[in-house]
Amino acid sequence: MALIDQIIARAKSNRQRIVLPESLEERTIKAADRALADELADIILIGNREEILALASKLGLKNIEKATIIDPATSEKTAEYINLLYELRKNKGMTPEQAEKLVKTNPLYFGCLIIKSGDADGQISGALSTTGDTLRPALQIIKCAPGISCVSGAMLMITQTPQYGEDGVIVMGDVAVTPAPDANQLAQIAVCTAQTAKSVAGFAEPRVAMLSFSTKGSAKHEVVDKVVEATALAKQLNPQLKIDGELQADAALVPSVGEKKCPGSEIAGKANVLVVPNLEVGNIAYKLVQRLGNADAIGPILQGIARPVNDLSRGCSVDDIYKMVAITACQAMDAK
Repeated sequence: MALIDQIIARAKSNRQRIVLPESLEERTIKAADRALADELADIILIGNREEILALASKLGLKNIEKATIIDPATSEKTAEYINLLYELRKNKGMTPEQAEKLVKTNPLYFGCLIIKSGDADGQISGALSTTGDTLRPALQIIKCAPGISCVSGAMLMITQTPQYGEDGVIVMGDVAVTPAPDANQLAQIAVCTAQTAKSVAGFAEPRVAMLSFSTKGSAKHEVVDKVVEATALAKQLNPQLKIDGELQADAALVPSVGEKKCPGSEIAGKANVLVVPNLEVGNIAYKLVQRLGNADAIGPILQGIARPVNDLSRGCSVDDIYKMVAITACQAMDAK
């Protein structure tokens, strides 16, 4: 079974409550309809019920009435959410009036408040909104996971080379969010990317390689020192994590090279999770593998938030949104 089919099957096995706040966006409502038809997740839509059902009817969608539709203008929870947002943000200078305006007019904030209150498990936006608009309410309301202060993005790389990674699947981070992580942030990215490998890709044993242009001191530079320090910090954050670094990419992936350059390592030559030293490397690397190696890239999958909130490309397809519902559901199962 293909990896994405495994992810979809896992999501169906334990349906999660996923908020799609951009409910009047055509691709989003089509993906919601498909998810509801397939019983992929329990979908929560935010907006005016009549407007949402009218759009569904216009598009010939048959399943939207199965969704939970919440209108901030009339919901009995709105006052509770306004107070919750005010309490969370008053020390940052937010007034009750500002909280009321955000809750009643910004569905991304409303969705994150539903999650914070325990009434939903994850949220997906970005078909209309920027990454900043998606992340801002998530970080202000849901906040980062315990022990984590850095949001990052992982990419599932489904390659044509089954001898590497996990039958050809590699999980890589960070490819999306933090441009120049320090050692502490890089350690967090390693821990979070391993968790994504487990919860979304289904890896029984993530094996994390901290990548550099040096393997175990073969080159000297301050950027190598950062990776060495991050490796040690990641072990402190999660003592059970299987991780090694610094490693060059070939030493991480190829058994013969790993044995030669790093004999005795439980990771070298066996890595299935690759953590790159900065966003520049991650973004370039995954796109090169995708285009030159004809690999499928699934993501980015946001990680480090206490409950999953994922960001879509504004050029996304209905299928992209549907798959992200499944991915977010898998993250939500492990976040509880």
